[in-house]
Amino acid sequence: MAGVLRSCIQSILKLLNSIIGMAGIAMILYSLWMIRIWSSHLDDAQLPAPWFIYTFLGLGIFLCFITCSGHIAAETANGHCLSCYMVFVFLLILLESGITADIFLNRDWEADFPEDPTGRFDEFKDFVRANFGMCKWVGLLIVAAQAFSLLLAMILRALGPDIGGNYDSDDDSTVAARLPLLRNAAQPSPFTADPRYLPQKEELWGVKIEDKSYR
Repeated sequence: MAGVLRSCIQSILKLLNSIIGMAGIAMILYSLWMIRIWSSHLDDAQLPAPWFIYTFLGLGIFLCFITCSGHIAAETANGHCLSCYMVFVFLLILLESGITADIFLNRDWEADFPEDPTGRFDEFKDFVRANFGMCKWVGLLIVAAQAFSLLLAMILRALGPDIGGNYDSDDDSTVAARLPLLRNAAQPSPFTADPRYLPQKEELWGVKIEDKSYR
């Protein structure tokens, strides 16, 4: 029963990690597109670094990294891998919670961010405001996937790795160690001969003398 439960948790954890990975890939592709547009309009003027593009790209790479680590942790069910994965997800949730709290509780939250020379930050804000319903559900889906991933990782770590499949790979010495009473026991021969049909010593001696005389 524990093995079936562990397999289900591993499959669901991989599915939730796939959702996080798709969000990371989408952020990376959007960041690369913004970098391409920014590079095409860039002239010799010294402009500040496009922090919004690089931040967006870094978050996408971090999400993909969390997805890879989550798949490895779910497949191996190793305690150390699961612990590292839970730390990464927890830090990501803290970051998202801090940004969300600053936006909803601070009226002048835009002043907390530096000026974006590319103008993509303003375009992103306008897009979110124009499609607030869709963006809200997408954000809730990603946050819910992260929260459930953290919960399933904790349950999987409590269950521990599946050690039942390692019994098939035990060598003969391990099997012998598990059976100490049979280690030094004499193994009976599967074949037994009737003593009535065994040749006597006199017959064997006569056969040897005849063999020598023929030689």
